Amino acid sequence: MLKTFSITDIGKKRKLNQDYVFSSDKRLGNLSNVFIVADGMGGHNAGDYASRFTVETMKREIERSFEQSPVKIMEHAIKIANKELRQKAAEDPKLFGMGTTVVAATLLGRYLQVANVGDSRLYVINDKITQITRDHSLVEEMVRLGGIDRETARTSLKKNIITRAIGAADDVDIDFFNVELSPGDIVLMCSDGLTNMLEDDEIQMIVSGQRDIVEKAQKLVVAANNNGGKDNIAVILIEPFAERPTDYI
Repeated sequence: MLKTFSITDIGKKRKLNQDYVFSSDKRLGNLSNVFIVADGMGGHNAGDYASRFTVETMKREIERSFEQSPVKIMEHAIKIANKELRQKAAEDPKLFGMGTTVVAATLLGRYLQVANVGDSRLYVINDKITQITRDHSLVEEMVRLGGIDRETARTSLKKNIITRAIGAADDVDIDFFNVELSPGDIVLMCSDGLTNMLEDDEIQMIVSGQRDIVEKAQKLVVAANNNGGKDNIAVILIEPFAERPTDYI
């Protein structure tokens, strides 16, 4: 039995919540379930507009799609969202330069299909925590090329500079991942408002330390805010193989 819970929080420093999530364990088009986290960027209301518009456009395109392949369905939805977001930005000077990250996932049996643009993340957590997505950010490129180490990257002033985003260019380059899940695995999707405030092992400890999925998500948000809450926080938790509640007679 699949269990899921999602939450967003404005954090302690921002005046506007530019994170937007969609979480549904119900069928949407040819996908049995759909989960999306988007972290918008842009001045005034542009980031808020970008994340919401992108997710709503993706939902519409997923529902319309006749494709059977989850990769093709998500790829098409993201590309249409990118195209239409750029059109909106061109029409309205207030929206110029807006963009958003997107991490999206769908579960098919024990396999999770993931699509990613930007630095929002998807993790699989059990007795360890594993980051599935790869950040599209300047510091991640520097780490990969050996320019800086992982610890330095975490505190770098350039850590918020992303190298891919929805709305940034006419063509969007999407990463896809296919993950085989096991009983006991918990999937975490989140914006960088969580991961910039908490180390991976702190996230793993919080998720593993609570029994209820709602409490797990709420504790993550509280911990991120207690550590500074410098950005909006978005969290989706998925328990793909949650045990069915026992019926007592």
